[in-house]
Amino acid sequence: MAAIKKVAVLGGSGNLGPHVVNGLLDAGFEVTVITRLESQATFTDKVTVKRIDITSKEAVESVLQGHDALVSTISPAAVGDQKTIIDAAVAAKVRRFLPSEFGVDTRRTEEKSLGWILANKLSVTDYLAEVAKKNPWFSWTGLAVGLFFDWGIKTQFLLGINAKDKTGTIVDSGNKPYAATHVSFIGEAVAAILKKPEETANKYLSIFSFAITQNEVLKIFEEETGSKFQITQLKGSELIKAATDSVAKGDYGNSVVPFVQYTFLADDSKDPVDIGKNDADLLGIKDNLSLRESIKKELSEI
Repeated sequence: MAAIKKVAVLGGSGNLGPHVVNGLLDAGFEVTVITRLESQATFTDKVTVKRIDITSKEAVESVLQGHDALVSTISPAAVGDQKTIIDAAVAAKVRRFLPSEFGVDTRRTEEKSLGWILANKLSVTDYLAEVAKKNPWFSWTGLAVGLFFDWGIKTQFLLGINAKDKTGTIVDSGNKPYAATHVSFIGEAVAAILKKPEETANKYLSIFSFAITQNEVLKIFEEETGSKFQITQLKGSELIKAATDSVAKGDYGNSVVPFVQYTFLADDSKDPVDIGKNDADLLGIKDNLSLRESIKKELSEI
């Protein structure tokens, strides 16, 4: 399989996109960022930026000409739109597509856990498998990474820790292990996948920085700050009810956080990422920043 050199990133802004772009640039890839016409996002002058109507197959196909791979980092709300993007990529002879997964392993997660989000992701990966079967020169790679750890600490609401106010939220027992990954390591993993096109073709991979529990994270925060945090207990059943109630009202946006929290943190949810298997070994990468070091770093930036 020929080497991948020129990579397009769909949605290069947002929470993850910049880290994917940086990971690709650091690995020596030529990068094009594809973003919406109305986007006001700015990017490093090391990339080519194309602002287009991403719902137009013709527009996407045009900008993808000459690219070897496409990485999608679009938001959960737009995941279903990727079928048009896939068709455009195939028409432009793009050889590798990475869909916007980057969370749960959609092959393992129960549908009740993520509802509409999981349904859309499954639809896309199923479609990719069909397209790859019809076009032997085309391939795809799915990547699950668990919770975005440093981003989750900064934004507080996903991991439930507010270091500034010394408060926190623990779901159920707080003892369920879950996979968590630094966002910069995700960018490194994407680059490593594209550096090994044969080994990663038509596979669903999982990588993570560490497997942890809520109580372990809380303990380190309290030790490093020398403070006892005020903790609120939350039931997983309340999270899944809040998520499904939001969907019933047509409020899909407010269902995302409780869906994700339930899936990763609730005692009765199935593990969304297999913490017994880390494909970072396959990719030849390792996140050297430990959990404590990561927390100390986040505390230093408050």
